[in-house]
Amino acid sequence: MIREEIKKLIEKAVKKLDKKTCLPRGEVVGVKIEKPAETTYGDYATNVAMVLKKNPQEIAGIINSVILEKIEVKNGFINFFLSKEYLQKEVEKILKEGEKFGQLKIGKNKKVQVEFISANPTGPLTIGNSRGGPFGDVLGNVLKMAGFKVEKAYYINDYGMQILALGHSVLKDEKAQYKGDYIDYLNKIIKEKNPYQAGRLAANIIIKEMIKKTTDRMGIKYNEWFSETSLHQTGQIDKVLATLKKKGLIYKKEKAWWFNSSKYGDERDRVVIKANGWKTYLAGDFAYHQYKFKKKKFDQVIDVWGADHYGDVPGLQAGVEALGHRGKLKIILHQFVTLLEKGEKKKMSKRKGVYVTMDELLKDVGSDVVRFLFLQKSISTHLNFDLDLARQQSEKNPVYYIQYAHARICSILRQGEKSKIPVLLTAGQNPKTENLKLLNHPSELELIKRLIRWPEIIKDTSKDCQVQRLPQYAVDLATVFHQFYRDCRVLTESRPRQEARIGLILATRIVLKNTLNLMGISAPEKM
Repeated sequence: MIREEIKKLIEKAVKKLDKKTCLPRGEVVGVKIEKPAETTYGDYATNVAMVLKKNPQEIAGIINSVILEKIEVKNGFINFFLSKEYLQKEVEKILKEGEKFGQLKIGKNKKVQVEFISANPTGPLTIGNSRGGPFGDVLGNVLKMAGFKVEKAYYINDYGMQILALGHSVLKDEKAQYKGDYIDYLNKIIKEKNPYQAGRLAANIIIKEMIKKTTDRMGIKYNEWFSETSLHQTGQIDKVLATLKKKGLIYKKEKAWWFNSSKYGDERDRVVIKANGWKTYLAGDFAYHQYKFKKKKFDQVIDVWGADHYGDVPGLQAGVEALGHRGKLKIILHQFVTLLEKGEKKKMSKRKGVYVTMDELLKDVGSDVVRFLFLQKSISTHLNFDLDLARQQSEKNPVYYIQYAHARICSILRQGEKSKIPVLLTAGQNPKTENLKLLNHPSELELIKRLIRWPEIIKDTSKDCQVQRLPQYAVDLATVFHQFYRDCRVLTESRPRQEARIGLILATRIVLKNTLNLMGISAPEKM
């Protein structure tokens, strides 16, 4: 990664000036290397001089590398401009690596589980409880690309009061809480009269006939569907509570059993067994995460929950720490979704029977659009899903805009194939690259600069889980490619320049397709 190369150059220069400011490996604390908002400030910039309170000109004067065309100092920042020769060689690198371009080893094959959606099996998936679907799926893809060993999981809450409430709803008695066509359907096919058993049968049907089919339509493939009921049947919850009791962390109060969560920074203690004998969700979560860390041996677990579970986070984190897995659990909360059509909001409530299912949305606008628009905003912010925009097949729709860029590239490559331009080889082979040195037009160089950022996107996203970085990058890359297409002819130039530009757009297709693949979005060759 170019950013890492620049970092090494900075550390080498600083070490020459003052070894005391560096850590043993030459690192400098607090130094940032970022892409400036304006191209006039270079391709990368660093605040190293301000952090170390050194003369930026003095640091810049020591740095010398063939990867840089020039270095400038402005407002205390040191700005780096990449050389044309370096950029041209990067195109060759992309062509050789093909779909492997961007694969990293920073994960060191550590085991990571991403658990997401995990909505209660009390009804079809709605657009609200499905928001974590594309996010968790793509986060898992990114982590795998970064060199982690990744598994994706769905936790089925098929035990407890919500199953009892579902059973009453299926029986349509005075304690019914859920309504809708699916309840009418379940009422007709389930003959069991015991409310809890009826609820269990209904939950199994909802998982098999509704939820699993919806996740398939969303393009999500789980490694594991884990049942909460199995934790009770195998005694795993009793075992984990016994472990905590031995540590003096479980006590009885007001006929209920409590976990001493406040000992681990929680604002209050938490009930694990109610006065009526029912074990709480938290007790099940303790056992489930003990299973993740002890039996499955995950080095890290990432749970993606709805924002309405905010209050449950401290209790689970406390339990995980008490069980000896401090720092291994990361919980990410996703905010709510509002569906807009002609400026009006659609309300959702499974209990009132008025909601929009994910299946309905997928049928309306397709999986590609749903995934992209769900990914486009930070998961920590509220999402307004604009149906009018989602249905458009124009440049206003970002999905169409990006896919059109890929289709346009494929069209040019097909025409180039007819002309038998020799650079068109499969990934991994040695393409004819001697003409890449002709890539010197500003639009060509700008496109290359976007391409080489792809490994940085993978690294940064694997560290901070800001998945919205991918759709933003895809839009940016498509925009720069369309600009290149307007500025630079490809097939009507001289043969050497034809080959150079064909090589560049082939590299662009590789990166753009990699980006779409990681987001689980199709890359059409014709539109």
